[in-house]
Amino acid sequence: MNIFMHELKAYRKSTIIWSISLMAIVMLYMSFYPSFVKDSEQFMKIMEGYPEAIRNAIGVNLGNFFTILGFYCFPLTFVTLCGAIQAMNLGTSIVSKEVREKTADFLLTKPVTRTTVLTSKLLASLISIFITNIFFWAAASFIMQQVKTDDFSFKLFMLLSLTVLFVQLMFLALGIMLSVLMKNIKSVLTVSLATVFAFYFLGMFFDTSGEEAKRYISPFKYFDTTYIMNHSSYETSFLIAGAVIIILATAASYFVYAKKDIHSV
Repeated sequence: MNIFMHELKAYRKSTIIWSISLMAIVMLYMSFYPSFVKDSEQFMKIMEGYPEAIRNAIGVNLGNFFTILGFYCFPLTFVTLCGAIQAMNLGTSIVSKEVREKTADFLLTKPVTRTTVLTSKLLASLISIFITNIFFWAAASFIMQQVKTDDFSFKLFMLLSLTVLFVQLMFLALGIMLSVLMKNIKSVLTVSLATVFAFYFLGMFFDTSGEEAKRYISPFKYFDTTYIMNHSSYETSFLIAGAVIIILATAASYFVYAKKDIHSV
């Protein structure tokens, strides 16, 4: 419990910063919605000039872009990208910061198992992510009520909003696995940004290929907002694939960490 509270306190500042950032993104972009609806024809002509792959990458679907939920998918893309960086940063720092700050041997001399240590750190990271999402959902719900021109489905809103959390959980699991596999991560932010943007640009590239199977490579492509809008549900195969990634990456992290040699100072 002491480890959990210590980690939670350590993440307090970053949780506040990320929460404010995601809230600012969604509130800023959604505040433009009335202007977009007012000049929809002009904006439609502008959007039609962009390649379809670019429109998909930034969450623009011309079929429903000028509905409030369709427009919401646009800032949601950037929120998901930022949320993935937050989660990857948390996951990558879970173990690596102890090695980098030369406190790993001190921590492991405490009368707790390695499983307890990793679980406490993981729970603190999850709490940080959940808090960030709660504030984001609250801000998104508030601003949409203020700028809406018609009623919208709250169920669809929540399905779209929850995609941020699901993507974050995948990147958190991947980050933890990297944290225990790599001997010494000198810069957590560098590794996090490189990993997240690599997956993001891979997703953009696969949009141009048109091959459905390649979507499994990038977590950013697991939740197609157009499909969610049309079917009011997620694609089952991608939902299962995401769960498998989280479970396998987390299980591998526990297995490796339990047997890993921790170098003393």
